[in-house]
Amino acid sequence: MSVSKAQIKQVRSLQQKKFRDELGLFVAEGDKCVEELQKGFELLYLYREGENATRAEIEQMSGLQTPQGTIAVFRKPVLPSVPSLGERAGGEVLLVLDGVQNPGNLGTIIRTCDWFGVHDIVCSRDTADCYNPKVVQATMGALVRVRVHYTELPEWLEEKSKVESRKTAPLKDGLRIYGTLLEGKDMYEVLQSEGRSYGREVLQQSGHTAGQPGAVIIMGNEGNGISSEVRRYITHPIRIPSYPRNVETSESLNVSIATAIVLAEFRRIER
Repeated sequence: MSVSKAQIKQVRSLQQKKFRDELGLFVAEGDKCVEELQKGFELLYLYREGENATRAEIEQMSGLQTPQGTIAVFRKPVLPSVPSLGERAGGEVLLVLDGVQNPGNLGTIIRTCDWFGVHDIVCSRDTADCYNPKVVQATMGALVRVRVHYTELPEWLEEKSKVESRKTAPLKDGLRIYGTLLEGKDMYEVLQSEGRSYGREVLQQSGHTAGQPGAVIIMGNEGNGISSEVRRYITHPIRIPSYPRNVETSESLNVSIATAIVLAEFRRIER
């Protein structure tokens, strides 16, 4: 029972993005995470303490302070092209991340999207790599069901917005691009005015239909928020109000927590 030095070196190299990109591989740790990822990714190598690897070898390969005893190497998938804005039909939600750089935040956001049925995330180039081991660990296997795309956001939004404007009615009747901004309007008031946040019985009484147009939600960088280049494409600026109002609180919410709150409100009508 022994893992070669070359194998240890390769697994360790996958802590770095340049080698993940070069080799087309990524690494995951822990039985639960590995078990989930096997449902959707090609497993190339599996190392388990006491089976085909020693504790010392696992520690050499692991990126965790306390290795869990199971390390797997998967092949990165080839994803379809970045989705179109116009594909957000039937209430489908597309999440856009502009410069979210903390791996833990990105992993939590991916896991949250999995919970709320958001299947695609479009990221700016400077957003953390979704195959970073810390991201993979935080997703707990949600990468199997959530596709993460990377692109130049301003160019993508510009191109897709033009296509959408030619295909559909004005944005007020069709696709909405929401963005979380400190100066945005109260999210609950905005979504209730659109009939997105009420139960079906209240919707019917008020004349709203249960079917909703698709939506794009943009979340920004941990420190600087949404960049000015991306901000200009927002049609519906929103904010999560603090409580109680007009009382000094923290400057802002953690982006992964804010994403969970926003998605929960968008999904309220789907119960």
